[in-house]
Amino acid sequence: MPSTHDVQEDSLAVSVDVQFWGVRDQIATPGEDTVRYGGNTSCVEVRTGKSCLVFDGGTGLRKLGNSLLARMPVEAHIFFTHCHWDRIQGFPFFVPAFIPINHFHIYGANASNGSTFQQRLSKQMLGPNFPVPIQVMQSKLEFHDLNDLAKREIDEEVIVESCLLNDHHRSVGYRITAHGTTIVYAMSPDDCLESASSPLFEFARHADLLMLAAPRATAAGVPLDFQGRDRLHANLKMIKEVGVKQVILSLHNPDHSDDYLDHVETQLQTLFPNLSLAREGMVIPLP
Repeated sequence: MPSTHDVQEDSLAVSVDVQFWGVRDQIATPGEDTVRYGGNTSCVEVRTGKSCLVFDGGTGLRKLGNSLLARMPVEAHIFFTHCHWDRIQGFPFFVPAFIPINHFHIYGANASNGSTFQQRLSKQMLGPNFPVPIQVMQSKLEFHDLNDLAKREIDEEVIVESCLLNDHHRSVGYRITAHGTTIVYAMSPDDCLESASSPLFEFARHADLLMLAAPRATAAGVPLDFQGRDRLHANLKMIKEVGVKQVILSLHNPDHSDDYLDHVETQLQTLFPNLSLAREGMVIPLP
């Protein structure tokens, strides 16, 4: 029977929840074939204690923003992997950013041409492409360049480390340590652990949850022996070697239906049983 001391410690434990708001690669794909997995582009929220951390701002960011309206005033940290369209296209529709009582810290690395993430988010909201400039957002927006790739203490017992995983795309991966739980978000399609020389190899070591981009196939309905299967097998082997406990694959090909993704998940689980494909709305509680 647990002691009173044990019960008190359990009551003070801080939960860490990961929620997927968008799971598609490249372009949003609403429709009858994507109902179960979802059609919004990439956006993931990590909630722990008072901290709200958001990773990527695809069209799923709009849905997350609508949910945050019930939690205002909001202070949150938004981390971008890179500036491809599917990672930033939800930002102009992020309603809490237009409300003065909210506060957002925004993180991203400079592009290969030297432009900052603030410049890239601003440019996508300029006419004639978009009618509302970023200056209309009345919340407090603080931009943080990730060029130093330093550790950042977000809150008490919440630390985010960043790592440049792909120099060509300037793609950044994130390792979150929150109340004893470790989560790694590495969502460039080129991010992999094929060898010990991969930047992700040590970055992902002993992670409780590793989020990676799903494998790409040539077309919908192609069985899992598509080109690149050997690379995927090598990746899963290295994931086991570095001691990752759970793997979630997201960024599904926009041509892949719910039924096809079911087929892919079943095959992958024969290689790594504690692996799942991300579904929009999925919540993963971590100890």
